[in-house]
Amino acid sequence: MVMRRQAMGLLGTVLAFGVLLGLTGCDYWPPALQAQIEQLRSETQTLTMEKTQLQAQVNDLSKAKQDMQAQIDDLSRMNREKTGMITSLQNQLDTMRARAMKTMAPKAPAKSTAKSIAKPAAKAGAKAPVKKKAAPKPVGVR
Repeated sequence: MVMRRQAMGLLGTVLAFGVLLGLTGCDYWPPALQAQIEQLRSETQTLTMEKTQLQAQVNDLSKAKQDMQAQIDDLSRMNREKTGMITSLQNQLDTMRARAMKTMAPKAPAKSTAKSIAKPAAKAGAKAPVKKKAAPKPVGVR
């Protein structure tokens, strides 16, 4: 019985030591595991720096995109304005051409005789130069 008490006491001590060791953990790290942990930490730092750089590039590209979009908007607005001006000028040109065609259209002669044909030819050389009207100022669309 004494032996049994000693065995039970020893077993209890071993179990208590095992539980204590299990709760506190082991501070021993094998060198290979430590090297692997350091490598992973180094890779983590490298990736963090790369992420920061990429984020800065994304921010720069976003700003450049916004600037380009603003330029596109300005150019589109100017294009619409210029298209309106061109349309207006084309309409004015068509109107002027129509007026010019009306004024240049030959008038029907009343009677065709040799004298009437000769008179206008003689008078045409003696006529004074005709004053031209000043072209109307172009109207810009804003």
